[in-house]
Order: sequence, then structure tokens, then C-alpha cells
Amino acid sequence: MSIFQLLLLVLAGAVFYLFFKQLFSGDYPKRGVDFEAKLPNDQLGGINRPDKTFSAPSTLPTRMEQLLKMADEAVEKGDMLEAKKAIQSALIIDKNNIEALRRSGYLHIELEEYEDAKESYERILSLDENDDVAHDSLANVLHKLMENESAINHHKRAIELDPGYAPHYFNYANTLYDLGQNKEALEMYQKAYELDGSLEEAQKMIMKLSE
Repeated sequence: MSIFQLLLLVLAGAVFYLFFKQLFSGDYPKRGVDFEAKLPNDQLGGINRPDKTFSAPSTLPTRMEQLLKMADEAVEKGDMLEAKKAIQSALIIDKNNIEALRRSGYLHIELEEYEDAKESYERILSLDENDDVAHDSLANVLHKLMENESAINHHKRAIELDPGYAPHYFNYANTLYDLGQNKEALEMYQKAYELDGSLEEAQKMIMKLSE
């Protein structure tokens, strides 16, 4: 055997030795370990392998949430008709959605559609009889429709449900004042102003009725 052949034999032996040492040492990459995401939302794959992306999808707003937001934005711009369209679409999705019904009632009042507003608030109360804001809003609508006895009953119910909310007393006072019941109206204005000193209109009415 020549020296060259001997060197080749030694080299081949060294290569086989290193190969088997690596194979049985456990140092080769382990599936699910070396390429494991470090955080729950980490992405695997990325730009080079978009088909290997496993990040958690972001939560998108529901169609109902989108429509309510569209309505609110339209109201801010003063576009009540556009807001009304958005709410009508929302109520097609869920006719019993209280937030959509509440906005519907408000928009009907702004558009002076009082019978429709009445229907919206009555529907809310059919779903939740203890909704004090719906009672108060319905009372205001009933007063517009000259159904004053029912209006007073709903004003009282709103106050009963939330006696610490100043606007309930203020709205009741307005109804009483329109009906010529000035003494009772003054008491309600005073109560409203006592609960919320920022109600300047209540303060003005107190001064007017105290003259």
C-alpha cells in the first residue's frame, strides 16, 4: 500500500468517525424545538414562507359594531339620515340590540319622528324594564305626543330606578313646567342642580321660578 492510499484510508476513517459521533450525540436540530415560536403570537415562516405563518389572527370588529360606529360618526357630522341608514341596517341584523334601538330612538327624535321614537324606546323596555334611560327618553317622547299622564309615570319610574342621576329630574322638571305645574317643576330643578352643579339651565330655571 502506497503512502497516498494510506492517507486516503485515514481520512475516510476520520470522516466516518465524525459522522457517527454527530449522529448519536443528539446535537442535530430537533423538530419543534429549534424552530419553535418563543411567544404565542410569534410568526413562523414570515416573508420567505408565508405559507408557514401561524400567528394568532387579530380580532376584527363585528358588523354590528361597525354599523354603530358609522352611525355615531354620522351624528358627529350632523348627517342624521346617514346615521339612520346605518342603524336600520344594524336592526336588520338584530332587531333586539339595545344599543341600536337606543340610537334609533334618538335619531327619530332628532328627525321629529316621535311615533317611531316611541316604538324604539318601548321595545327597549320590553327587553329590559329596568332601563332607566329608556324610561326617561320615552317620557320625553310621550310629552311631545301630548300623552302627558304616561310621560309623568315614566319620568317617575326613571327617577325610581336611578335616583342619583340629575338629568332624570331635569327632564321631569321640563315636562312639569310645560304643564304649568311650576311649584313641582321648581322642586325637580332644585334636585337636579343639587346633584349636578354644572346644569346651568337648571340654575336659570330655579332663578326664574323663584322670582
